Amino acid sequence: MRVLGLIIVMGLAACQPPSEKSGGAAFGTYLGSETRLLDGDLVNFKVHMRGNLNRSQLVDYAECVAAEYTLVRDYAFARHVRTNVENEGSNWSADAVYTISPTIPRGLRTIEAEVIVEACKERGIPTV
Repeated sequence: MRVLGLIIVMGLAACQPPSEKSGGAAFGTYLGSETRLLDGDLVNFKVHMRGNLNRSQLVDYAECVAAEYTLVRDYAFARHVRTNVENEGSNWSADAVYTISPTIPRGLRTIEAEVIVEACKERGIPTV
């Protein structure tokens, strides 16, 4: 179990946090998130950002919010179901769905919430 968490942290650590353009303007601004419980352990997360971004930054932000929510609900794991990303100019949004559970769920796209939240903090990605 810890090996999976370590692999995830190493993967996140390999990603660079948003850097700055020449001229000092930040690439992205986190604009907040919305969480909606769909049914039992199925949860919808919507996150919003602005700036010169790419899809992976929105996906990372949604994962950070999902991991924190998982911990708040006293669960330890989440499984990614899907994420849709939309872009209008410099305004971005992601609509992600995860299942949360106290034990590791079946599937390939599972996350250990505590490990992800720590990695998000280290990278400066908000979790709420």
